[in-house]
Order: sequence, then structure tokens, then C-alpha cells
Amino acid sequence: MTTERPGTPDTSPVPPETKDWTVVLDRGCPDCGFDPDYDVTSTGERARATVERWAAVLDRLGMTDRPRPGTWSPLEYACHVRDLCRVFRERLRLMLDEQDPVFADWDQDAAAVEGQYNLQDPYEVSGELAQEVRATADAFDAVTGEQWARTGRRGDGKDFTVASFAAYFLHDVEHHLRVDVRG
Repeated sequence: MTTERPGTPDTSPVPPETKDWTVVLDRGCPDCGFDPDYDVTSTGERARATVERWAAVLDRLGMTDRPRPGTWSPLEYACHVRDLCRVFRERLRLMLDEQDPVFADWDQDAAAVEGQYNLQDPYEVSGELAQEVRATADAFDAVTGEQWARTGRRGDGKDFTVASFAAYFLHDVEHHLRVDVRG
């Protein structure tokens, strides 16, 4: 229970995410209906299709309200997706430019606290999120032929191809929109 004043966004840390979301690459996601067997060449198009819906989420009243303790607000999820795009775009670049790179760790929970996600301006976040989603969509659109089979891995050892990485990225963007913020 927080002791915040009414109308003051909750900025307390949310418990860290412990689920290994890479399972959606094999099984899909029963929560949001994501099917990992989609045509990965449509990743950019599908990511771009979320931009208007994210903008609508950030235009709602109560976007800084957390739906329950330990869960991010819609604004915090939008900031996460914005920053996730930057991280994924850099990792995609590494996969295309280097031989089997190992990605630097990214602590999404620390990023939320350090970036004070729930205190950011929703209109600025909306514009930044749109820009980052489109830039990341463009980066996936530029992947061709054998590049889809290039590899990279997280520090925890999880291996990706560019194709599986695209699916992992798209699931994150669509899942948060469909399930977490109901956009």
C-alpha cells in the first residue's frame, strides 16, 4: 500500500519480472493470442499498426494509475515499449553487423525507476514511442534473405535468430498493448 497523495502517480518500484517470455516463441501466448508462426517479414508493418493505439492509450484519463499493486501504469508500459524499441534496434544492429554477438544486459525494472516512467509527460512519450516504434519497424523491414538466420544471444545464454528476435520483439509490443493497457 502506498502513502502517496491523491493525484500523485505511484513511482515505487514494481517487483521484477521473473517469467521467461521466450516461451512464446515456441508455444505462442495464451494471454494475448500471439502466434509465433507469423510471416516475420510483416514485423515492421505489425509494429507500426500499434502506434495509433498506443497514442490513444496515452490520451486516456488515469494513464498514471496502476491497476493493482506491483503492476505498471499504462504510461509506464508505454515508456517501457519506447525504451524496448531502442534496445531491440541496437541488438538487431549487432546481429546484422557482428558474428553471434552477446547482448549487454538491460534491466527493464531499473530503467523504469531511473527514468521515473510514471512522472514523464504522456504527450512527449506518445511522440517518442511513435518515433521509436517506426524506427525499429524500419530496421526490421530492412532485413532481407539470409539475414533472418543471423544469430545473437542474451547474457543469460538465450539464443536468437533475427527471425525469432523479431517475433520476440513484436510479441512484447503487442502483448503490452492488448493485455496490460487494453489498447
